[in-house]
Amino acid sequence: MSTTSLATELTSQTIAPDTEQFDSYVMGTYARFPISLERGSGCRVWDSNGESYLDFVAGIATCTLGHAHPAMVKAATAQMQKLHHVSNLFYVAPQGELAQWLVQNSCADKAFFCNSGAEANEGAIKLARKYAHVKLGIDAPMILTANASFHGRTLATITATGQPKYQKNFDPLVPGFDYVPYNDIAALEATATKYEGRLAAIMLEALQGEGGVCPGDRDYFERVRQICDRHKALLILDEVQVGMGRSGNLWGYENLGIEPDIFTSAKGLGGGVPIGAMLCKSFCDVFEAGDHASTFGGNPFACQMALTVCHTLEQDDLVNNAKERGQQLQANLHAIAQKYSDRLDGARGWGLIQGLVISESHALTSRDIVQAGIERGLLLVPAGPKVVRFVPPLIVTAAEIEEATAIVTDVMANLS
Repeated sequence: MSTTSLATELTSQTIAPDTEQFDSYVMGTYARFPISLERGSGCRVWDSNGESYLDFVAGIATCTLGHAHPAMVKAATAQMQKLHHVSNLFYVAPQGELAQWLVQNSCADKAFFCNSGAEANEGAIKLARKYAHVKLGIDAPMILTANASFHGRTLATITATGQPKYQKNFDPLVPGFDYVPYNDIAALEATATKYEGRLAAIMLEALQGEGGVCPGDRDYFERVRQICDRHKALLILDEVQVGMGRSGNLWGYENLGIEPDIFTSAKGLGGGVPIGAMLCKSFCDVFEAGDHASTFGGNPFACQMALTVCHTLEQDDLVNNAKERGQQLQANLHAIAQKYSDRLDGARGWGLIQGLVISESHALTSRDIVQAGIERGLLLVPAGPKVVRFVPPLIVTAAEIEEATAIVTDVMANLS
């Protein structure tokens, strides 16, 4: 079936009655798939027509505990009956408790809370710039990021994002950024030397998610750490997509054998409730009262939900489940890629963030596979035009991994 006819069939079968109303009033900033989701449970969601889907999108690596998890339902109900928002003008216990858990379970010493990954990265950029000014005496600090990276949609974070397609028509961009190829130490060495005396930070993803599920190379990151130390620059790691257990370790940097000076978290931190965190070591905590803020950031409701995610990760051994189910998923995807080697180049990733790589020479796109998966009851997400991303909830079972990959096998057998 062609992509056009498949999209037409999907639209006619699954489009919700209120979609026209939705499109009349909501800005068209998303290329939405034509299904309207209404409820979820565990690793499954249901649309407005009652059709069930196995969810390997999880809100784009966000619904750590899946949908309607009993612990989250209980915590949300209790916190809403108690206190949900009062602003950061006052102390609230859940924020302090969450900061303590994150610090005690990472290399960080301090936490700042916001609402999203973009805001967490924005905070990291501001912290690095102030550190460069007040500690290193740099007047015009530079931050190096990677080509094919993704750090958010604010003006500073799309500038940090090394993909021109996200920057088009939003210039003038924020000054003070330059880009290097990911996992290319020679290029990084040369660029760092170019900015000798101005280098404030190197900001990288431990694994590039939107850039095609590309894991960081351990040797590369060990050298990055050395470069930062030599230049007295900060190492910032964007853990927004791979943190909170998704990589098979609690933090992505644990796969790389190094510690960052600053790292960011969001997505899976709140299990689907908006929250972001920028975490840092004490030596670079140069923020003072009034330097940075967030009205909603760290409110008691969001923090209590994040604490529930943290405690459930521990109690249910979900980080280990992500590692084991990730190994199973990657092995199955490699087998599919080998079977359809005329179209697929393999699989890559860590834990429960895996990418099925489509051959650059083949006309097939990631969106073709995603659309065909929807028709068969499986939700997936593209990571660029040639990689299909698999990011199920961390509660996913071995049986659900088998079910998902069986559907992908069927998709590949019927797509040309």
